[in-house]
Amino acid sequence: MPETVDTIREVLIDTLELTQSPDELTRETALFGALPELDSFGVVTLVVAIEERFDIVIDDDEFGEDLFETVGSLTDFVDAKLAA
Repeated sequence: MPETVDTIREVLIDTLELTQSPDELTRETALFGALPELDSFGVVTLVVAIEERFDIVIDDDEFGEDLFETVGSLTDFVDAKLAA
């Protein structure tokens, strides 16, 4: 299974229909506020895709701008959920 960050990149590109390649999305790539595709609807769509891909549940109280700050922050969150 690929590393979490690789899967996060795939989910971001597929779900938000981004034109970037996976290599262009580094851990430091800004997300919310930087990607026009990641609006309120995009966040909901992305959360559903992540929940399905990783078989996790993201609770409403876990949503926050820090979660979607960068590819790295989202990856770290998913890794923590998987470890729990």
